[in-house]
Amino acid sequence: MGIIQLMDEPLSNKIAAGEVVERPASVVKELVENAIDAGGTAIEVLLIEAGLTSIQIIDNGAGMDAEDALLSFSRHATSKITNEHDLFRIRTLGFRGEALASIASVSKVTLHTSDGISGTFVQLEGGRLVEHRPGSLRKGTDIRIDQLFFNTPARLKYLKTLQTELGHSIDLMNRFALSYPGVAFKLVHEGKTVLQTSGSGEIKRVISDIYGVSIAKKMIPFEGETQDYKVSGYASLPEITRANKNYISLFVNGRWVKHYAIANTVHKAYHTFLPLERQPIVILNIQGDPYLTDVNVHPAKQQIRLSKEKELMDLVHATIRQAISSAVRAPVIEQPKAVKQAPTKQLDLWKTSYTVKEPIEQPAHDFPCTMEKPKEQPAMQQGEPARNESAQQASTAYRPEPYPEPIAEPADFEEPETGPQFPELEVVGQIHGTYIVAQSSDGFYLVDQHAAQERIKYEFFREKVGDIDSSERQALLLPLTFHYSRDEALRLKDALAVMAESGVFMEEFGDTSFIVREHPTWFPKGFEQEIIEEIIEQVLDDRKVDVKKIREEAAIMMSCKRSIKANHYLQKHEMERLLADLKNAEQPFTCPHGRPVIVHFKTYDVEKMFKRVM
Repeated sequence: MGIIQLMDEPLSNKIAAGEVVERPASVVKELVENAIDAGGTAIEVLLIEAGLTSIQIIDNGAGMDAEDALLSFSRHATSKITNEHDLFRIRTLGFRGEALASIASVSKVTLHTSDGISGTFVQLEGGRLVEHRPGSLRKGTDIRIDQLFFNTPARLKYLKTLQTELGHSIDLMNRFALSYPGVAFKLVHEGKTVLQTSGSGEIKRVISDIYGVSIAKKMIPFEGETQDYKVSGYASLPEITRANKNYISLFVNGRWVKHYAIANTVHKAYHTFLPLERQPIVILNIQGDPYLTDVNVHPAKQQIRLSKEKELMDLVHATIRQAISSAVRAPVIEQPKAVKQAPTKQLDLWKTSYTVKEPIEQPAHDFPCTMEKPKEQPAMQQGEPARNESAQQASTAYRPEPYPEPIAEPADFEEPETGPQFPELEVVGQIHGTYIVAQSSDGFYLVDQHAAQERIKYEFFREKVGDIDSSERQALLLPLTFHYSRDEALRLKDALAVMAESGVFMEEFGDTSFIVREHPTWFPKGFEQEIIEEIIEQVLDDRKVDVKKIREEAAIMMSCKRSIKANHYLQKHEMERLLADLKNAEQPFTCPHGRPVIVHFKTYDVEKMFKRVM
């Protein structure tokens, strides 16, 4: 008797749905991708109870005729590929033909679609056809997914709170908007508009819609290309940081993807510009021949494989690094905008003869955006037909206009000034033996003396470590001896040449011991053994020894040794010399650890603090 049997189609569709339809946001992703592939330029997403009760997608794309509308719910039905060669040249977001079949198998689906010639209405429940008839002639597609997971209630217990599920959909729609600025997107949750973009084609306006005008003004454009890849996008100034990499958005040929190596490369491009554990906001668009990408490696198509990956990462690093290096300046400390009031007669006496245009402020929205918590709903019991009756009625009754309304144009974006221009400073004094106070024609500056000397020393040691000169070595009267375990000793023996390129000249001294007979003359005096030990630890910590990384870490480490510490009082001529050396630095605005060296207080903001201007 045979044990192996063929599954019927409804069961296989439910299994496929387990891979493709993880949560309401998964449904939104698949249906919005279909709308974009259909050429939609206005796409509206309507959610009830974060999409658990109802998900409705309305677009103005090409639509389908009656035959295609019915066939589209068959498993593996696709209009994107016809043979195996097409699989390696994917130019669309969807291509497998399994999304609609999977979604329909675990929900109740209502479809209105028209190609402009004929209209079609299709209704399915749990993957079974309920009704198929002529419908509206409005060109485009209107698809509604009701009671998601109604026939697989066990899936509901793995979902998070409504707020969390809504956050996933908001985050997803933000990515779509950033990837397709020429499409007008609108996301509505229970009648409240969460996101709306104009579809003007300007990425910076979309950034403003998502993050706010104040953040958009501090985003730097970048662009670069090789023979195989072209990269472009926007990167935040170092003063704008976040706690995680979720704010690094990667798009490959229009597809939002998650790629650890590229995201890590973006972060490395900010090396010495960002504090530890902080991340930038970056929108990175990568364009290349589809033959170089394999998008068929993940059920949700969120991960891809790339050919010539090293070439691409070098391009990303160099392009973003160059843009940030040329734009970074001293952070400006601005006073928050106060409510305008009529000035008193006394304040009128202090008003200056010049006026300054007030910036137009708009609340900034980090994404994932946050929403007010929806009203608590009773938990779904096994076999319950819907989340609640009122929500089901709302999903049926609420039929908004199919196209987003025009939105107000945001404020003009002032492009950040480029080029690291260090101001002409006059030393005024010192605060708490830690911060140097200096003034210029446009305000006053505070300089962190420790961070300033770290930057100066870092650039000195970085050059020295990268160019080891045999004439700059100093012999030791008594060699330094180092002992390690057998496995560590084996790794160190393989890395002796790398360490020599970083200034550590070690020799084997038995099976597990090493000696150092000389070191560069520019090693900080009194810290020679400590520096050598830390460089050895870097070699032991890295599975793949990288001489560039070792040199960089060594330069950063040595720059910290004996730099001026806090609570160390300086003479005026010492402060002047420090600022003069800082002015000559290649990048004087951040220390090697990414902390700011100097901050700027504008004259206008100071006068606002003292009510000299209103």
